[in-house]
Amino acid sequence: MASCCNSMGLEGFFATFKSSKRSSDAASIHCCTHRFPLKKNSFSVSHSPFFTIKASYSSSSTTTIAEPGGIKINSVPTKPIEGQKTGTSGLRKKVKVFMQENYLSNWIQALFNSLPPEDYKNAVLVLGGDGRYFNREAAQIIIKIAAGNGVGKILVGREGIMSTPAVSAVIRKRKANGGFIMSASHNPGGPEYDWGIKFNYSSGQPAPESITDKIYGNSLSISEIKMGEIPDVDLSRLGVTKYGNFSVEVIDPVSDYLELMECVFDFQLIRSLLRSDFRFVFDAMHAVTGAYAKPIFVDKLGASLDSIANGVPLEDFGHGHPDPNLTYAKDLVNIMYSENGPDFGAASDGDGDRNMILGKNFFVTPSDSVAIIAANAQEAIPYFRSSPKGLARSMPTSGALDRVAEKLSLTFFEVPTGWKFFGNLMDAGKLSICGEESFGTGSDHIREKDGIWAVLAWLSIIAYRNKDKKPGEKLVSVSDVVKEHWATYGRNFFSRYDYEECESEGANKMIEYLRDLVSKSKEGEKYGNYVLKFADDFAYTDPVDGSVASKQGVRFVFTDGSRIIFRLSGTGSAGATIRIYIEQFEPDVSKHDMDAQVALKTLIGMFVILF
Repeated sequence: MASCCNSMGLEGFFATFKSSKRSSDAASIHCCTHRFPLKKNSFSVSHSPFFTIKASYSSSSTTTIAEPGGIKINSVPTKPIEGQKTGTSGLRKKVKVFMQENYLSNWIQALFNSLPPEDYKNAVLVLGGDGRYFNREAAQIIIKIAAGNGVGKILVGREGIMSTPAVSAVIRKRKANGGFIMSASHNPGGPEYDWGIKFNYSSGQPAPESITDKIYGNSLSISEIKMGEIPDVDLSRLGVTKYGNFSVEVIDPVSDYLELMECVFDFQLIRSLLRSDFRFVFDAMHAVTGAYAKPIFVDKLGASLDSIANGVPLEDFGHGHPDPNLTYAKDLVNIMYSENGPDFGAASDGDGDRNMILGKNFFVTPSDSVAIIAANAQEAIPYFRSSPKGLARSMPTSGALDRVAEKLSLTFFEVPTGWKFFGNLMDAGKLSICGEESFGTGSDHIREKDGIWAVLAWLSIIAYRNKDKKPGEKLVSVSDVVKEHWATYGRNFFSRYDYEECESEGANKMIEYLRDLVSKSKEGEKYGNYVLKFADDFAYTDPVDGSVASKQGVRFVFTDGSRIIFRLSGTGSAGATIRIYIEQFEPDVSKHDMDAQVALKTLIGMFVILF
């Protein structure tokens, strides 16, 4: 469906966008058009991790401004650089942009200029990343600017490696004041591709918009960078290095996170499953979870070493695109859909916060995945033994989770896209399990979505369902669990269409057109066979602090629960990305095995009426 736009007669409308189109199979989130000409090296285990990279800050014309605690602090003159407004998940650009003189340094200094002094002066901050190209150099820059701004200690993962979920876990366990995450998440890595940076606060959650807005504001007026004059730190060796009152501790990136997982899940129960005739494969996609897969799945849970695919983190992800979906994790999909495929397959993304779950010849949509985890959490996962506090999903995610919340009498929240919106609810004790249709699933054990957590949650559910099975008995499978769930709650058919690297002007015109359409729409209007219940531009008022997030996506919701949603995404590194979501609920069990595209055909074809 690479030409899905043309097949729906939208050539004229979308011609203004000059976009790369990606469409989603309604049972998944497929990406039909490859945005990057990448080669997938599926099982590479060797690499040369060292590159010669031009420094991205200037040391010329510096002025010594202080020498507190034995550290010489230099003031490096700089000027504002355009384009440093953070998106949904931090600042993401092409590597070459970040390598421009002072580009990264400006953003880091603007961050310190935006924080209250008590949040970083003599404080402990965490630093980690997904291992992508430019992380090594960036880590040294961040450490030196932290020293220059009076930070007391940096906890950094060995080789600069630490998954996004692990950074959140370390912040929380070690009571750090916050942390830096060097990642462009699921975007490709390498000299020609993407890099990113974001800051998480003391609860382990991404910085709120009140802070990211200040960072952007300060990036427009920045005039100096405070740089500690210290040598590069050896990030390959565990231990503490001191420079006056400032210190850097290189830590094992796995141990704190693994300890947390052992508190959340029943590892003995999962071990009993993986040591039986149950066959398991995990694809780390040459990304950061490669550092976690062997210690967790092999050493702790007893899986065989050959169950880990692409388990060595590489700076360019093995020339792959570390996005765990049916397109970019195609090698895993082929294995799972082969004649004698394993019973369970999973993959995670560049920084380890996303996941994909597969059974034998069966794909679990992210929207179904979070709903099924929530429905089974209390009996299968010790952390939730006393019942989840509440459930939440991002607005575009299907309504499957809503039905679980209703049946279990749990508080439910619908929030804008962006994990930061779940954090306040968690901190207030209102939320336990949440998810997004973009392969993000998690809980309040940390304040980020968590790919390995989702895999362990699914293994826990399968292990619990099979705990009384005798050797040789047929095991309850992934597809059995999903179809039983559908029979109980109904099935939400779901599809997403992506239009990437659109011209921003055309993308904004499209959204404005839709907002105008919303303002004129009326309840009861007919769109083909569908009757409009309401149309709006989604806005969210945080029930904890009262903050308001507006213009979060244009929705057309129909009386039968069907939805069509349009929104601009903030996770790309260039241009604008338009996402279109289509959903339809089906309570009839006899129709649950339909191909999702067939089930949604009428609704997909109908949305052209909107134009």
